[in-house]
Amino acid sequence: MSVRRARRAPVDIWPGFVDALSTLLIVILFLLLIFVLAQFFLGQALSGRDAALGRLGHQVDELAQLLSIERNSNAKLRLNLEQLSTELANASAKAERLQGASAEADRLANDVAALQALKDELEKKIKQQDAALGEQNSALADERKLSEEARAQAALLNQQLSVLREEIARLNAALDASEKLSEEQKIQISNLGSRLNQALASKVAELARYRSEFFGRLREILGTRADIRIQGDRFVFQSEVLFPQGSADLEDTGKKQLESLAKTLIDISKEIPPDIDWVLRVDGHTDKVPIATAQFRSNWELSSARAISVVRYLIAAGLPPNRLVAAGFGEYQPIAPGNTPEALSRNRRIEFKLTER
Repeated sequence: MSVRRARRAPVDIWPGFVDALSTLLIVILFLLLIFVLAQFFLGQALSGRDAALGRLGHQVDELAQLLSIERNSNAKLRLNLEQLSTELANASAKAERLQGASAEADRLANDVAALQALKDELEKKIKQQDAALGEQNSALADERKLSEEARAQAALLNQQLSVLREEIARLNAALDASEKLSEEQKIQISNLGSRLNQALASKVAELARYRSEFFGRLREILGTRADIRIQGDRFVFQSEVLFPQGSADLEDTGKKQLESLAKTLIDISKEIPPDIDWVLRVDGHTDKVPIATAQFRSNWELSSARAISVVRYLIAAGLPPNRLVAAGFGEYQPIAPGNTPEALSRNRRIEFKLTER
């Protein structure tokens, strides 16, 4: 009976197939889901890339337009620069022709020397080429068979020799023209120099006449004082006339003397022609005794400060500032040697010189 029951009972295998199919179905669905998501994100990436490429293309177009505009602007600027350079070169050439005749002559002389040197160098090269050509011709004569390379080299040397000879001919012509022009320029420069020297001599003589008149009037006004004297082309005031010892502040008596000097120079300046570029130079000098105070650390500073004080007072008295010059010499331009009180006193002075700028 047990055997019969075993034969009648069916084998139950259905649950195993169901689990396998369910698992397979889930795996397939999961793979499909991953595929769909991958397709979605890939489409998004491709669309973003296309949009980025479109934007980049638009930016490239804009940059190309800007580059074209910039090139046009650069072309215009280059054209303007070339025009300005041409105008500047023309102006410089005119200025050099008007003001630098001697410089032009020197430049022409340098050009002549350079052309002569180039001529010598070319002649030397021609001799070398002739020697080389002679050697090749003798070698070619000795050889029975001439190669095409040797013939080409000989033809090239002949051509170079011809070109060098033509160049020497042109250089000789240019050298002759330059020498002729240089001679003409030298004659013109000589004439200009003579006329210039005559004009300068005339102006110097004219200024000397006004200087003599200026000093003569000052002598009449100031009298024959021992501390105020004329020395060469200068009017010399002893420092004690104008300043206290060790100071750059004008005293009242000194101001009176400077006022007379200023009035005289103003009257004389009205007679001086405007084409004479005159100035009154005020030179400050000290003795060689060192000075070291809180205000003046050296004789340089004291002499310069005194000259500047005189110039300021003359400007206040009516003289134009562009006609005045202040200079300090310290103790380095003495007029009396020695260490005596008289020599030191003579070296402490203010000098006035009417001269050209």
